Amino acid sequence: METTWNTDEGPNVAGALSWQARRQPNATAIHYPSGGTFGKEKYLECSYQELDELSNTYARGLKAYGIGPGTRTALMLTPGLDFFAVFFALFKAGAVPVLIDPGIGMKPLKACLAEAAPKAFIGVTKAHFARKVLGWARESCELLVTAGPKFGLGGATLKNIREMGEQDNTEVLHQVDPNDMAAILFTSGSTGAPKGVVYRHRHFNAQVQMLKKSFDIQPGEVSLPTFPPFALFDPALGMTTVVPIMDPTRPADADPEKLIAAMDRFKVTNVFGSPALLDTLSRYCVDKRIRIESVTRVISAGAAVPIRTIRRMQQSLYQDAEIHTPYGATECLPVSSISASELNDKMVDRIESGDGVCVGRPIEPNDVKIIKISDMAFNHLSEATEMPFGMPGEIVVAGPSCTESYWQRENATDMAKMVDDLGNTWHRMGDVGVMDGQGRLWYCGRVSQRVDTGKDVLFPDQCEAIFNQHPDLVRSAVVGAGDRGRQTPVLCIEVKGKLSPVDTERVHFDLLQLAQAHSITREIRTVLFHPGFPVDIRHNSKIRREELAEWATKQMKA
Repeated sequence: METTWNTDEGPNVAGALSWQARRQPNATAIHYPSGGTFGKEKYLECSYQELDELSNTYARGLKAYGIGPGTRTALMLTPGLDFFAVFFALFKAGAVPVLIDPGIGMKPLKACLAEAAPKAFIGVTKAHFARKVLGWARESCELLVTAGPKFGLGGATLKNIREMGEQDNTEVLHQVDPNDMAAILFTSGSTGAPKGVVYRHRHFNAQVQMLKKSFDIQPGEVSLPTFPPFALFDPALGMTTVVPIMDPTRPADADPEKLIAAMDRFKVTNVFGSPALLDTLSRYCVDKRIRIESVTRVISAGAAVPIRTIRRMQQSLYQDAEIHTPYGATECLPVSSISASELNDKMVDRIESGDGVCVGRPIEPNDVKIIKISDMAFNHLSEATEMPFGMPGEIVVAGPSCTESYWQRENATDMAKMVDDLGNTWHRMGDVGVMDGQGRLWYCGRVSQRVDTGKDVLFPDQCEAIFNQHPDLVRSAVVGAGDRGRQTPVLCIEVKGKLSPVDTERVHFDLLQLAQAHSITREIRTVLFHPGFPVDIRHNSKIRREELAEWATKQMKA
């Protein structure tokens, strides 16, 4: 029996859940935590049929309440049964979910909500308190739904919505066009201000097919996704979801013991996690000499995964397990991917010698090109200059999951998007890359974080791979002090523990020697010790180099 959804029955991505419910009604769709006693975590489960029926009930209730076709709806529920059911219910009702990572911070979150201007707000009690106290979407929000007690916050409860939806049992699946807006997903803001990416139903459908084919995901697998939005693909892929017990906004702080317990209990085969989570998990496994028996595939995205983290994770799995590190962005995902088995010693040597980070070959049917770096906007692909193999430039991509615009950000859209003669949209990734002669893409750093001395241009991720091998370093960051075109390259470092004056001088000397040993770093003659880099909350690895550059400039003037 075929158990992988396709779009023949309609492009609304919520149809995937109903499709699975008809074909495998009794199969478990989700295992979710529900308290526990004496240190034993209690999990409940929900079948595909039960989840589909619950989402139908919520969809009818939401429509009766006024949340229907085209209604932009901020969704702030904790991962669990209601998160899944309500998300699919919004699609079924034709509404447009607005997803914002709460890990970006209160101030950016307020700005995102003001920009999205949602008419409806569905969230836990805590989120509604924040909405009221901090004035989130005050001018636009009219329809409020609270998951939990209202405490005088107004609107309806999720229980009320469910009761409204139980008044009848008609099938509800709003008919959409593939080009209809499906959701607004905000970027993390790790490398700039968060922007709302407009997703259409065809983008979600394309992602489902590309993920399935790229990673050979099979129906019946059991998935533990530690990033909630990624979990929403599981029903379309025929997988059972296990909701982990953790704060998804702080993956580095996840309890590895609880994660492993869930993997063992439910025989998890697929794990999705950020590099920060894999770092925490793999360290624990290596220290405790644990091998996770059931896991056959690990997928990590969101930031570059250090080689040392990949190697530790490999030690934590059995030999036939594979680790994939796809490259992409909220605006276009996935773009390319590489597996750990492809990272042989020769390739690792290239990475550590400053060639960049290999992110694999483009995922079909994506088309990836490298264009000459420019801070100008291009309307048409022909206005950009394509770079030859082996030469660095900006990465641009076209493909079925490539989005066309940002919500209410015309200037940002103009800077990031181009079209070609066939009408295809090309997205400028904002990343510097190199395409090698074997069709593999190498990531070198962010375009906006390049260091331009007027004589040479340095790309941070290439340079930092050279210095990060030093045993006393936690990490390094190459930034430019001064104005672009006349910048002084500065190596900022974060060291392990407290160094003595003698060791400080030794590390300083070692790094300057390393810089002179490689052609791409020879202009670096300044090393600054930093107490702790400013990094993004979620990944704990995306360095805020713009802030470091300001700090370095002040340090040099002082």
